[in-house]
Amino acid sequence: MIFRILEDQYGQKLKDAKAADQRFMQLALLLGRRGLGRTWPNPAVGAVVVKDGVIVGRGWTQPGGRPHAEPQALRRAGEAARGATLYVTLEPCSHFGKSPPCVDAVIASGIARVVSAVEDPNPEVGGQGHARLRAAGITVDVGLCATEATHDHAGHFRRIRDKRPHVILKLAVSADDKIGAAGHTPVTITGEPARTRVHQLRAQCDAILVGIGTVLADDPVLTCRLPGMEARSPVRVVLDRALRLPGDSQLVHSARQTPLWVMTSDFAEAPAAMKLGAAGAQVMRVATTAQPPGLDLPAVLHALSDKGITRLMVEGGSRVAASFVAADLVDEIWLLRGPDEIGADGIPALDALPLSSLTGSPAFKTRASENLGKDILTVYGRA
Repeated sequence: MIFRILEDQYGQKLKDAKAADQRFMQLALLLGRRGLGRTWPNPAVGAVVVKDGVIVGRGWTQPGGRPHAEPQALRRAGEAARGATLYVTLEPCSHFGKSPPCVDAVIASGIARVVSAVEDPNPEVGGQGHARLRAAGITVDVGLCATEATHDHAGHFRRIRDKRPHVILKLAVSADDKIGAAGHTPVTITGEPARTRVHQLRAQCDAILVGIGTVLADDPVLTCRLPGMEARSPVRVVLDRALRLPGDSQLVHSARQTPLWVMTSDFAEAPAAMKLGAAGAQVMRVATTAQPPGLDLPAVLHALSDKGITRLMVEGGSRVAASFVAADLVDEIWLLRGPDEIGADGIPALDALPLSSLTGSPAFKTRASENLGKDILTVYGRA
């Protein structure tokens, strides 16, 4: 009987410990998400230091990618870090970059245990951080909340593994799958709550991409216009093979305030590129395709990756969206559906492709869905 009681007590302690680990890692994930869109080329990591069930330090990767989350959390913990547990959403780095290895700070702090959500695929780390911690006598547990952490760090993983950003395709469609009225006549598809959510997504992405057709039709500014979040605006990227971007557009006028990168071909005229450069834009030349004629999207994404972009929001028109879908370069879909129809003469969401070819594809599964006023947001991720 006494053994049964002891077993029950031990089992309860294990459950309590697992619940506490889960709770603290969830907090680390929330902290890490504060940096989404601001830490590129580094991942947005969150870290929490806990001693005797009490949080004694917390940190997250700062704008520009430094300082890293772990040193921040350890600095705040101070001497309380000795014998404590560190929860971190990505394996601590073990190499010298623009800052010393995080594992050195962890070892020096006297941390007794590290709970790490996922291993870093960066070959300069790739398990070496965890190995160094274990070699120093620190208990290391890996894998807690790995699915969530992998999603949060999808941009970092994609850039390391495939030399391109994680691509989020945002579509706002009517009830009959249109994204605009015939002749680009202005039409409101979604309401204010949906538009607010789009600006929140912009703030969590490193860059936002549109085609020159959208610029010529709508003259967008593509910034985050939520109060107090203007500084969270992403880099604006325009696909413009022939450099038709007007000098009097809102994008060019704001190029010195918010970065504007124009992707063009080797055949674009030099004087046009020089004018854009003088206005503050950065012109980048990439390879083109013959059929259909346009910029080579893998080359575009590779160029953005080389610049450090990890999370790219595609908010272009139907042709740009369809081209990303056809090239199998979409990793995540944010589909906002309004309640009203536009009509048969409206602009289809994916040019000649039916929207169901994307939303009904076995390559994607629904990850989340919610009502935003009268609109519905559905988020799809790769299966």
